[in-house]
Amino acid sequence: QVQLVESGGGLVQAGASLRLSCAASGRTFSNYATGWFRQAPGKERELVAAINWRSAGSTYYADSVKGRFTLSRNSFQNTVYLQMNSLKPEDTGVYYCAVRRGPWAVVDGPAEYEYWGQGTQVTVSS
Repeated sequence: QVQLVESGGGLVQAGASLRLSCAASGRTFSNYATGWFRQAPGKERELVAAINWRSAGSTYYADSVKGRFTLSRNSFQNTVYLQMNSLKPEDTGVYYCAVRRGPWAVVDGPAEYEYWGQGTQVTVSS
């Protein structure tokens, strides 16, 4: 089993920044991807960013966050970070990190991810 714990959410004004963290513990895998999903009220969960754990150079960003969000990882702490800058009200939602085993590929379907954190709320006011 893999346990994922997100943190770093909060209430901010438009234009502000937040950094989300996703700390993993438990079973480890040699090759997997960590994705950050966002779920706004009344909407489906959508993939906003993903990073390959083996090679941090393999990343994916949704068009809606490209240029504003940045992924990074700390391999010693088994933690993935999502730096969110220039936040907009439409970024509001619950942010979840999730892990999918296997080789790198951009997989945006939530069902493809095996392990999930509990989520952290991000609210951006206008």
